[in-house]
Amino acid sequence: MSEQNLLEMHQIEIQFPGVKALDKVDFFMRAGEIHSLLGENGAGKSTLIKCLTGVHHKDAGTILLEGKEIQPQSPQHAIEIGISTVYQEVNLCPNLTVAENIFVGRQPMRFGQIDWRTINRRARELMARFRLDIDVTRPLSYYSTAIQQMVAIARAVDVQAKILILDEPTSSLDENEVQLLFDVMRDLKAEGMGIIFITHFLDQVFAISDRLTILRNGHLIGTYNIEDITKVELVTQMVGKDMDAIFNLKRASVKPDAPYMLKADHIGAPAKIDDISLDVKKGELVGFAGLLGSGRTETAEMLFGVTHLTDGTLELEAKGVKFKKPYDALVHGMAFCPEDRKRDGIISDLSIRENIALAVQARRGFLHPLTMKEQNDLADKYIKELGIATPNAEKKIGELSGGNQQKVILARWMATDPKVLILDEPTRGIDIGAKAEIQRLMLEMCEDGVSVIFISSELDEIIRCSNRIIVMRDRQKVAELNGESCTQEKILAIIAEGAAAAGGEAQ
Repeated sequence: MSEQNLLEMHQIEIQFPGVKALDKVDFFMRAGEIHSLLGENGAGKSTLIKCLTGVHHKDAGTILLEGKEIQPQSPQHAIEIGISTVYQEVNLCPNLTVAENIFVGRQPMRFGQIDWRTINRRARELMARFRLDIDVTRPLSYYSTAIQQMVAIARAVDVQAKILILDEPTSSLDENEVQLLFDVMRDLKAEGMGIIFITHFLDQVFAISDRLTILRNGHLIGTYNIEDITKVELVTQMVGKDMDAIFNLKRASVKPDAPYMLKADHIGAPAKIDDISLDVKKGELVGFAGLLGSGRTETAEMLFGVTHLTDGTLELEAKGVKFKKPYDALVHGMAFCPEDRKRDGIISDLSIRENIALAVQARRGFLHPLTMKEQNDLADKYIKELGIATPNAEKKIGELSGGNQQKVILARWMATDPKVLILDEPTRGIDIGAKAEIQRLMLEMCEDGVSVIFISSELDEIIRCSNRIIVMRDRQKVAELNGESCTQEKILAIIAEGAAAAGGEAQ
C-alpha cells in the first residue's frame, strides 16, 4: 500500500444478471482528502459504494483499508471497521431526539440504566463542534434537512469513522446550508478523515474537492486532481460527448398571437402566497427562478389545486376555473410533476407500467379501469420515447436511477395529453445526460402546443430553456424577464435586491 492511501479498491468487478455493473474498477483515496465520485446514473457509482459498505459483495478484486484487506459483509460491519455513509434521504429516526439518534444502539450506561445526562451532554458537544447550537432533546423531525444531515454526520464521526461517504447531501439544501456543510467537511478533512462526495452539482465538485474519479458504464474513466481538469472536460469524460452535443437546445418558438392557455390574476392563499399574477401562452415555457422558500413551489401548488385559492381568479383557455383539489386540475387538462419525486411522485413498490398509468386511470375514474393491454401500450410507448433504461415495464420504479424515475413521472403526465404541464425541479439530483434529455423533452412538448411552467434552482437551465422568466423573492413575484436577453447576473441581482434591481421589468 502507498503510504498516502487510506483506501484502495483494486480491479473491482460486480456482475448482475445480464449486466456487468463494475468492470475492473480502481479507486484510491488518501487520508485527509475530499474525493468526488462522478458519473451519470448507471455509471456504477452506487454499485461501487455498495460494494465498499457491504450491501453488494464483489465478484473479483481487493479492498484495502489502511493497508489491510477488508471484506465488508453488511452496512453494520462497514460501520464497525470505520466506513460510514450519509444518504440524501437521512436514514435516522425522526421521532427520536437528536441525542437519541446520535447514540441509538450504543447508549452510555450508568448503574444498569441509560445515562441520559451523558448522552445529552455529548450530543451538545458534537453539535457545537459542527457550529450548531440546538436543543438536542427535541425530536429530529423538528429540524431542517440540513440539521438532520449534520446529526447523521455527527453520529458517523462519533463512531470514529475513518471514511465518510456523503451521497447527494446537498440536493435539498439552500446556499447557506451548503456552505455550513462544506465548513464541516473541511474540518473533518483537517482531522484526517477521508470523505467520498457524490453529487450532480459540478460547481460544488470544484468548490470542495481535492480529487475526483469518473466512472462511465461500469468502467473507470480516470482520476484527476481538481486543478488538472476543467468543467467542460469533466462533462465530456462523464458523458462521452462534448457539451455542445449535450445542450444543443433551441427555445420553443411562440407565435406573437398565440392564445393564453393559463392566466392567474392576483391569486393567493394564507401563509402561502399573498398576491401573484401570471400568464402562460400556448406552447410557451415560463421559468420560475428564486431561492428555496421564495414561493415557487407554493405558486405551483396553488395552480394545481394542491392548495385551495382564497384570493384571485384562475382562467384556463379563457374560462374561469376553480380547483378545490388536484383531481379538478387533472380533469381540466393540467399536469404537475412535484419537487420531491420520492415522497410525492413515485410509488416505489409499483412497477413502471403501473406508475405511468396512474394519472390516466385517475382521470378516467376507477369504475372504468384501464385494460392490461392499454397499460402495456402506454408503458411501452413512453419507455421507448423517453429512453427509460429498464429491461421491461414490470420493473419496480424504486429500483431505477433518479433520472429514470423522473422520466417515468414525466411519462405519467405526458400520457394524459396535458394542456399545461408544471414541472417543479424535474432535473434535481440527476446526471447531466438525463438532465439534457428532460430539457429537450420539455421543449419538444412546447413545440407540440403544451404550455410548460418550469421551476429550477439552476439558473443556467432556466435561462437556456425559458421564453419568459418570473423571479420570486420572499413569496412575491418581483420581476418578469425575457428569457432570451436574460443573464444569471441580472437574476441574482433581483433575487438579492428585489424589484428595484429589475428596473422597468418588474411586474
